Amino acid sequence: MLKQVALIALMGISTASFADWQVKVGASAIASTTDTTTALGVVKADSEIAFTPSVEYFFGDTPFSAELLLAAPVNHDVLLDGNKVARIKHLPPTITAKYNFKNSTRFTPYIGVGGTAFIAWDEQGVAKDVKEAFGVAGQLGFNFQPADAKNWGVFVDVRYAQISPEVTLIDELGNAKFDLDIDPIVYTLGYSYKF
Repeated sequence: MLKQVALIALMGISTASFADWQVKVGASAIASTTDTTTALGVVKADSEIAFTPSVEYFFGDTPFSAELLLAAPVNHDVLLDGNKVARIKHLPPTITAKYNFKNSTRFTPYIGVGGTAFIAWDEQGVAKDVKEAFGVAGQLGFNFQPADAKNWGVFVDVRYAQISPEVTLIDELGNAKFDLDIDPIVYTLGYSYKF
């Protein structure tokens, strides 16, 4: 009898702990918004498409949650005066504290603010060295749960990340070191599942 009570209690704790979690799977268009003037010329990171899963934790019945973006490695071509000279790959883990505007409809708008990181993964071409970087991030979007969906939903959001990794390029005259201002706006569409 005691074992049965303990098992039921553990199942209840397990259910409660998962009841506040949501997983999201999306595709994102990552649009670089800034270019950088260097001694070599104008350098810019191009825009890319990426797979962007995330996990979110809701703090009980409050409107607050925290979301961790776990994107797959993102590639950016580095353009010098419009010509591709290098390719860099990085991980962009991003965490945001969010406020969810709960209401009586199936739309739940949200807004978030937090931090992001640029973790260098690989570089090709004339890119000799790419440093890690950290910056602030913002998020705005909404979840929509269809009438016939119990746990599933769709979401749309827009993020902004302030990221400027230090990049060293090699040319015929030597090395050029500068901060590559990427500062992307990230447009995401995907599915969500809340436990």
